Amino acid sequence: MGTRLERREEQAAEIVDRLEEAYPDSTISLRYSNRLELLIAVILSAQCTDERVNTETEHLFEKYDGAAEYANAPQDELAEDLNSITYYNSKAGYVRDSCQTILEEHDGEVPDTMEELTELSGVGRKTANVVLQHGHDVVEGIVVDTHVQRLSRRLGLTEEERPEAIEQELMELVPEGYWQQFTHLCIDHGRATCTARNPDCSDCVLADICPSEKGDSDVDLASGDDW
Repeated sequence: MGTRLERREEQAAEIVDRLEEAYPDSTISLRYSNRLELLIAVILSAQCTDERVNTETEHLFEKYDGAAEYANAPQDELAEDLNSITYYNSKAGYVRDSCQTILEEHDGEVPDTMEELTELSGVGRKTANVVLQHGHDVVEGIVVDTHVQRLSRRLGLTEEERPEAIEQELMELVPEGYWQQFTHLCIDHGRATCTARNPDCSDCVLADICPSEKGDSDVDLASGDDW
């Protein structure tokens, strides 16, 4: 039986405590060696698995070195280098355009503010948050990917649907010192147990405080659909 704790702040703290115990080594799964590689990897990860991105960037990062090489690469060639990535044509354009802006406006360095990052092609607040947190050690928000979106709704932390609105609500509930780690914990738990289509509620460390738990609830609060 799953019952959310009375106060959402308590619910958020309990979720963090339990998931930290379950996933003590939780961290970012994208592979990169500098800020530009991080930015490119996150752009490529939109609607694509990190595993697939890591496979693709292994050779991509060997071929291209620095913003100028990406900016000057022919669109068709760069797209072909990314052809196993979802929406690879569009993402090739985002990478080229972003690197051009980085060269022209930021002296070839990946910028370190939310405003400047979100002005880059293909970069929204989620991508900017990842780059700030892992590239610049700046934590000013919570990365809301599909796992965070799904789990935060299932667990009764929010009823919002848009990532931006979910982030603002989570920032009021999750202790600020855990803003970065909260995302990684949700991703690990979302992959291992609380999957989108068939969550394993019988083996979930959060089942007793989850209002979507299948043994007690008829509705998946993430989607609003019946189980």
